[in-house]
Formats: sequence, structure tokens, C-alpha cells
Amino acid sequence: MDKTYQIGRTKFDAGPLESALYLVATPIGNLSDMTIRGLETLAAADILACEDTRVTRVLLSRFGIQSRPFAYHEHNANRAGPTLLDALAEGKSVALVSDAGTPLISDPGFRLVEQAVEAGIRIIPIPGASAPMAALVASGLPSDSFFFAGFLPNRDKARQDRLSRLSGVPATLLFFESPRRLQKSLHACCDQLGPDRRAAVCREMTKRYEEVRRGSLRDLAQHFDGRDNLKGEIVLAIAPPSNGPASQEDAEDLLRTLVQSQSPAKAATEAARRTGLPRKELYQRLLAMKADEK
Repeated sequence: MDKTYQIGRTKFDAGPLESALYLVATPIGNLSDMTIRGLETLAAADILACEDTRVTRVLLSRFGIQSRPFAYHEHNANRAGPTLLDALAEGKSVALVSDAGTPLISDPGFRLVEQAVEAGIRIIPIPGASAPMAALVASGLPSDSFFFAGFLPNRDKARQDRLSRLSGVPATLLFFESPRRLQKSLHACCDQLGPDRRAAVCREMTKRYEEVRRGSLRDLAQHFDGRDNLKGEIVLAIAPPSNGPASQEDAEDLLRTLVQSQSPAKAATEAARRTGLPRKELYQRLLAMKADEK
């Protein structure tokens, strides 16, 4: 097979590869983001494993690569994985790509890498496009420390519990989200993280209709309410919790939200954990608020 790749009208030879498992990042939308090293690896690898052969063929066609993709995905991993490991044991080179972005980030490639490591096979990353990183640097939120949390759970209670556990993480939070669940997730974030926390919805990164919407969680929830026709891949970025003491108004807003789903004692405990204010003070404030409402 012709091991070449093409950029524009110019064709290049891909040099030989040593036996290893290559994790090759691919574009998340704009095909021009493909790296030269990535092209060389895809063209030279003995086997090119991918999630969806139809998606990968679009990339290969764009750069004139004649490699025949081999399907490796969640539903055939138990069968396809041993085939790839056997090829690596025989001294062949295997390149692994996901449908978009860096392999292993919310895709089944981790299982193959784990097995390859156990077998003593060399793992070589070929870095490139990454949706969480693109969203982080475009969000305008602190980037010195961040926590990628993948997809939030589908069920409301599990989603709220997950957000509650992450509420105190001193880093920018990054989530993948689908358009149909974005509204629910934003409202859950308001409830569990606080409506005034800064955030950004980053949609269709690097694509024609790229959108980065910044604001408080409350502002974003209001903006995306009713947008039932929303499409595209989404990364939700949320700023770290504030280091300063919570204001009385913020604390009372949080208490009002928490007491809707739990007892006053538990609401005060949770509010104390999030704000750093004394639990006893918050509990007394909650009781006073309830008395004023009567």
C-alpha cells in the first residue's frame, strides 16, 4: 500500500514507524487542524483503528491517505481488541483515533491502552486537537487549574449529587454536554454550584457556527431556555468557587435553594460546606428566613 499523505497538491512520503500503539489526535471540526505528525502516523501505520470507519474515511480522503480503517469501538472491543494486541505483539504499528479530538477522552480506547501497557507495549501519544482544551482557553475562565469531569449523569438526582461533590473543587470545571440536556444541566448547576458562578457554554468549537457564550450560570440558563433546536457538540466550563466570603444575600439565596429539597439542618450543613460560613450561623439565618415568611 502507498504510504503517503497529501497537503494541497503536494504528496509526501510517510517514514517507517517502530512497533507501538500510537494515540493520534484528530480535528474536532476543522480538518485543517490536523497535525503533520498525525498525518505521517496515519499514513505509515500498519493498522489504523477507529471508532467509526465512515467518519475516519472523510479525514483520510481529505489528505489522500490510502490506509484502510479497522473498526474498534465500545460494541466490538472484546473482539477487536485482541486482534490489535496480537498485531502489536508481532511487531506491527497500530494507530488509534477517535471520531474527533484526542483518543481516550470519553471513548473506549482506554481499555486497549490499559491492555497494551500490561503487555509491555510502548504507547506513543500524537497530540493535537482537544475540545476541552479549546473550550478552556476560549472561556475566559482561570486556566491554571482545571478538572475535566466528562458527561454529567442523565438522571436528575445523580446529576445533582455529582455537581454537589464537585462544587468545592478549586479549579475550573469542564463538562461535555449534549444540546438536548444543556438546559437541565445549567439549571442543576445553578442549584448546586450557585447561580452567580461564572461559566461559558462553548458550542461547535472550530466549526463554522462556533459559539462561546459567557456569563453567570443564571444568565446562561435564561439564555438557553427554550432553545429546543440547539445543535452541535458542547463543552460547559464553570469557574472555580470564589475564594472570598459569601455575602449575606448569596448565602440566603443558596439556603432557599437547598431547603427546597432537604431538611433545614442538612441545608445549613451543605451551605456551610460551600460558603465556608459557620453552620450554626447559617441554620439560625434559615430559621429567621422561614419565620419572616409566615
